[in-house]
Amino acid sequence: MKRLVTFSLLAIAQTALADEYIYCERMLDGMNLKIHESKTIQVSGNEIVGIHDGKHAQTSINLGDATCMPGLIDAHVHITSQQSPNRFVDRFRKDPADIALAAVPYAERTLMTGFTTVRDLGSSHNLSINLRDAINQGHVIGPRILTAGKSLATTGGHADPTNGTNDRYIGDPGPKEGVVNGPADAAKGVRQRYKDRADLIKITATGGVLSEASSGQNSQFHDAELKAIVETAKDYGFKVAAHAHGTDGMKRAVAAGVDSIEHGTYMDKETMRMMKKMGTAYVPTIIAGKFVAEKAEIDGFFSPTVRPKARAIGPLIQGTFANAYEEGVLIVFGTDSGVSPHGDNWKEFGYMVEAGMPAIEALTSAMMPGARLLDRADKLGSIETGKLADIIAVPGNPTQDISLMSQVSFVMKDGRVYKD
Repeated sequence: MKRLVTFSLLAIAQTALADEYIYCERMLDGMNLKIHESKTIQVSGNEIVGIHDGKHAQTSINLGDATCMPGLIDAHVHITSQQSPNRFVDRFRKDPADIALAAVPYAERTLMTGFTTVRDLGSSHNLSINLRDAINQGHVIGPRILTAGKSLATTGGHADPTNGTNDRYIGDPGPKEGVVNGPADAAKGVRQRYKDRADLIKITATGGVLSEASSGQNSQFHDAELKAIVETAKDYGFKVAAHAHGTDGMKRAVAAGVDSIEHGTYMDKETMRMMKKMGTAYVPTIIAGKFVAEKAEIDGFFSPTVRPKARAIGPLIQGTFANAYEEGVLIVFGTDSGVSPHGDNWKEFGYMVEAGMPAIEALTSAMMPGARLLDRADKLGSIETGKLADIIAVPGNPTQDISLMSQVSFVMKDGRVYKD
């Protein structure tokens, strides 16, 4: 049996891979905006091999009055960090090993709340790559990770790791450190990410909230630099995610052919039309905006440079999401967790519903749309024969009460039960 009552790695390694028949009264398959009644999902090894009507005679996991759905995909996290008033100075006090070990519970917490796959969009020291490998090798419990490694920025831009430091540390970081200037540097930065064994590219097309730099929205890449990044990324099979708050930098990134816009705070209707034409996905991260706006009211939580940006930008993201949804922009679920606490990812669903998206659409945005963006639609994002056995369940019907997403009661990833 694969049902685990502890999270022992030894137990996981020794778990048998006999067929399981998982019954639930409702199933959301991740492809259609409808609930299927009374289904049994047959799992063999790490794969879904059948979906049966009603309760199967060999039912081995009876989830009763629950809704089964595919393992959720969060397309924007920072799995190796979590925001706190000490985060900036911790960069100077902590070794990479300290940061990596602190990330272990973040990974487990994320998985246990139903997110079986995440896209990490930037980590220091490439630690998300190391954590990805440790999870894949069975050393650590956590979600499947696809990671950008170190984000690409321009000198002084959002994700320049030396922003806010004194002359001793500020230096002149280059492509190896994720800082590029000019098309040649931009191409080299992409190639360095390939050398680092990243899964995708993340750029900071505009200023950001949490960097120690004055602007949260100015454009930070020239068109030629963006073109070099996108074209080189295609050569290496990388998709490109673009952090962007300001309108001009967002338009430059969309025109250059990036695959997704993250945050999108000042997105206007012209940008939305461009995104629809180009097929660019929008990953809103409403919870991150809510979190930084709330913390900006606490003296000392953010630096004097960050605080006004958090106050100005944070409250706007939910409204932008509502407008983008009304305009028909492709929306993919993402939270920016690591800004907000890991394990609170589910709260994004509530904010999406609050802004006008029906619950079933909000839930599905964390399924097939995420799988397509991650280029894993052949194996993830839905409950159907031939897909990996990533299956979760919550009590009751979350399409009627989205708050039930806080109560994930069953988690199977890659055919193994981690929560039952």
